[in-house]
Amino acid sequence: MREATYGDGAVPAKYKLLTAIAISAAIRCEPCIRAYVKMAQEKGIAQEELIEFLEVAITMQGCPGEEWALKVYAMYKEYASGEQPGEAAACCAHRTE
Repeated sequence: MREATYGDGAVPAKYKLLTAIAISAAIRCEPCIRAYVKMAQEKGIAQEELIEFLEVAITMQGCPGEEWALKVYAMYKEYASGEQPGEAAACCAHRTE
């Protein structure tokens, strides 16, 4: 189901992933953030696109949203530099392939 959900359709895959990242930040799910940020990197989502979606998460969540948006951004930068962010216990099984 995840592969179909995050594939191109009427809405391009990158927008679905960016939405998933914003929702993950809003619900404060670090394993979700990790999985979707990795998928976003693999799909070539630009930093500027990510920032705009994180601004939506911040707007919706206020100060907690800003804290989690900064975590997302840091993780994105780690993946972009070739680093692999530390693994936390998973709350759900994500496919990042």
